[in-house]
Amino acid sequence: MRNYEFTVIFDANEEMTEKGQEFVTGQFASAGVNVTKQEDMGIRNFAYEIKKQDKGRYVYYEIEADSQSVNRISAELLLQAPVLKFLFVAK
Repeated sequence: MRNYEFTVIFDANEEMTEKGQEFVTGQFASAGVNVTKQEDMGIRNFAYEIKKQDKGRYVYYEIEADSQSVNRISAELLLQAPVLKFLFVAK
């Protein structure tokens, strides 16, 4: 298990944000990922549009996971409408 920082930007709409967070926590649970920290960084304006949106809700996680789980979760996140952008960084 390695330590990762994971930042995700959800659609600013409250309903879409909730759906996105439920999906992410579900993926973490099914992959056996241990979340050590979660921080909602609030809604921020973008410097440029992302998927025709000009703002989004940033959520930061610190997790413990293996690389196979990270790859599988990344592939699943690409298909989710509430997720505008995401980034995994190994600590």
